Amino acid sequence: MDKQFEPLFTPWKIGNVEIKNRIVLCPMGGTSLFGWMEKHHFDKDSADFFMDLAKNNVGLIIPGIAPLKNLMGGAWLYKSKKAFKQLKEYMVEFHKTGAKMFIQLTAGFGRSFSIPNNMVPMLKSKALASLIKPIFDIQYLCASPSKLPSRWAEGVLCRAITKKEIKNIIDGFAKTAKLCKDAGVDGVEIHAVHEGYLIDQFTTSYTNQREDEYGGSFENRFRFPVEIVKAIKAECGQDYPVSLRYSVVSKTKGFCEGALPGEKYTEVGRNMEESEKAAKYLEEAGYDMLDADNGTYDAWYWAHPPMYMPKNCNLEDVAHIRKFINIPVVCAGRMEPDVAAKAIAKGEIDAMGVARQFLTDTHWVTKLIEDRLEDIKPCICCHNACLAMSHYKGVANACSMSDSIHMSRCALNPQTMDGGKYDYTPAKKPKNIAIIGGGIGGMECAIVLKNRGHKVTIYEKTDKLGGIFNAAAAPSFKEKDRALLKWYERQMRLLNIDIKFNNEITDLSEIKADEYIIATGAKPRTLKLKGYERAIEATDYLYGAEVGENVVIIGGGLAGCEIAYDLYLKGKKPTIIEAQNDLMISNGLCLANSSFLRDFFKTNNVPVYLESYCEEIKEGSVIIATKDKDKKSKTDTTSNDNKKEIKADSVILSIGYNPAPLTKKSAHVHIVGDALSVGNLRTVIWRAWDISTSL
Repeated sequence: MDKQFEPLFTPWKIGNVEIKNRIVLCPMGGTSLFGWMEKHHFDKDSADFFMDLAKNNVGLIIPGIAPLKNLMGGAWLYKSKKAFKQLKEYMVEFHKTGAKMFIQLTAGFGRSFSIPNNMVPMLKSKALASLIKPIFDIQYLCASPSKLPSRWAEGVLCRAITKKEIKNIIDGFAKTAKLCKDAGVDGVEIHAVHEGYLIDQFTTSYTNQREDEYGGSFENRFRFPVEIVKAIKAECGQDYPVSLRYSVVSKTKGFCEGALPGEKYTEVGRNMEESEKAAKYLEEAGYDMLDADNGTYDAWYWAHPPMYMPKNCNLEDVAHIRKFINIPVVCAGRMEPDVAAKAIAKGEIDAMGVARQFLTDTHWVTKLIEDRLEDIKPCICCHNACLAMSHYKGVANACSMSDSIHMSRCALNPQTMDGGKYDYTPAKKPKNIAIIGGGIGGMECAIVLKNRGHKVTIYEKTDKLGGIFNAAAAPSFKEKDRALLKWYERQMRLLNIDIKFNNEITDLSEIKADEYIIATGAKPRTLKLKGYERAIEATDYLYGAEVGENVVIIGGGLAGCEIAYDLYLKGKKPTIIEAQNDLMISNGLCLANSSFLRDFFKTNNVPVYLESYCEEIKEGSVIIATKDKDKKSKTDTTSNDNKKEIKADSVILSIGYNPAPLTKKSAHVHIVGDALSVGNLRTVIWRAWDISTSL
C-alpha cells in the first residue's frame, strides 16, 4: 500500500467500539437491511452486499435508512421479530470479518419525501388519501414540523405532524435500537439532522414555525433529536453508541433554492455559527459521533454531489465543526483517499465517508491496499441508477416504481444489488462473437463475453475506443468520465480483447462470426431551419471546435445544459433555447444533478428561454419565437408572435440523437446501446449485460 494512505488504516473508537480502519460506508437509501418500500423483512440482497464489503476491508458499514414504520402498510419495525432474529444470526458471521456495523434508523422525510407523480392527487385530496391510507399513508409520510410546501409536488402543502406522532416516533427509536443491540449490532445511527429530512426540518427556522415546545427557540427546535438519543440511551444503556447523520451547514437560500460553492448568500437554514453551537449541544445530549456533510433537499447537490461539485466539497466545513466537539466526525462528499488521509493525519476529521463508489466497485478498498488503483472502476457521480429521482416543472418525482423500490443500484455495475439477475456462468458453448463498435456498449459486451469464455473481436471504425463517450467526457468537470475510459482501455488490454481499429464494417457479410453485436451508436437529429448550416453539432464543440464569445445552445436537455455550463466556466456567454417548459426534462436524471445546473444558471444570470423555438440562424445572431403567455385564447398556443433576436457568434445544436444501427436484429444479430434506443450510460451498460449474459 502506498504510504500516503496509511492514516486511513489506523484504528479509532466510537464510544467504546473500536473500528479497525477509517473507511466508512455511508448509508444509501435502498440498502436497508429491513427492505425499503416493501414490508419489513431481513433483506438478503443488502446483507450479501454488506458482507462482500466487510470481507473487502471496510471498517464501519452503515446500511441505508430503515424506516421506523413500513412505507407501505405502516407497521412498526420493532414488531418485525423474525427480521431481528435473522439479523442476529447474520451479525455472528458479519463480525468474523472484523468489520463493525451501525444501523441507521429514520423518523421520516417530511416535506422532502420524493412523492411519485401519480400519488400527488392523494396528497392534495383528503378523500383519496383516506382511501389509500391502509396501503400507503402519504399524509403521514409527508408530515412536517409545520404546514410546508413539498420539495417535489408543486403547489402542495404538507400537514404538520402532531405531538402524539412525535412521541410515538421517539418511542419507536428506543424500541428498535434495543432490538438492534440485542441482535449484536454495534451501534445505531439516527437519521437525521441532515439533508432536510424530518428531524432536520425541526431544527431549522425556515421549516419550523411551531409554537409548542418543539418550535421557536434553539433548544425547542433541537428538542426532537435530543429526546431521541436520550430515549435510546435510557433503553440501551449509556455505553451503546449512537451516531447522528448531520449537515454542518444547510447551504440553502430558500424553498427549492440552494447555494452554490463559493457563493455569497443569506442562509435560511443552519449557518456555521448555529452549527458550532448545535454540534456541541448534540454531543452533550448523548450522541457519540457525527456522520457529516452539508445541504438540504433544497440544496441537494451538497449531500449527493454530482460531477459539477468540487471533490471533497464538504471537508472544509466538516473539519471546522470538528474543532468544537470531542466526539469523532466522519466526512462525506466526493471524498478522495489521499485528501482524506491527510485530513485524518492532521486531526481535522476522524474518518472518510464513502457511499456510491462502493456500488460501482465493491472491492475498491482492497485494490487500494494492494496498490491496484488503476483497477478501481470509478463512480462518475451520474446518479442514473442509484438515485434516479427526477423532478421538473409540472412533475413531482418521475422515478419509476421499480427504481423507487430498488434504489442504490449502479449504472456502471449492473450486478450491484440486482438480486442475482445479472449473475452469469461460463458459456456452455464458446462462440466467435463480432462486436461492431468500440464505444462503452461494445466494450462492456466484450468484457462480459470474454469472462464467460467466448472469443471476441471488436471492429472500431476509428483509431480510438470510447465512441461518443469521448465527447461526453471532454469538459473539465468530467475527470471521472475520463478515468472511466482509461479503466475500459485497461480492461481491454488485461483481457487481451482483439480490437480491429480503423475498420469500418458496412456489411456483416464482410466478417465471419457465430454471433454479431451491433454497437454503432446514434446520429444527431437534424432541424429544418433557415441558416442551419451555420450551426455546429454538440459533439463538434465537445471535440474541440472553436466558438465565439456569445454562444447560443439550441436544446436545453442535459447535454445542452452541460455545454452551457462548460462554456461559462471557459469565460464565454452562453444562452439556452429550449422548446419545453423546463430544462432537463428527463425521467432518469437525478434532481441533485439537475438542480445544480438550474441554480447555477439562475445565480449567474445565464439567459434561458423556455417554450421557445429558433426560427433562423443568421450571421451573428439567431431569431427565436417565444410562447405568448398573455394570449386570451386558451387554445391559441402559437409561439410565432413573440420574436426576439439574440446575439450569437456561434450556435451549437443539442437536440438529441436517433439510433443508427448497422442492420436490423435477427436470430444471430443483437443490437445494444444507443443503436437500439438512445438513453444514458445506464441503459447502454445494462443492455450490454442483457445480451452478453444470454449468449
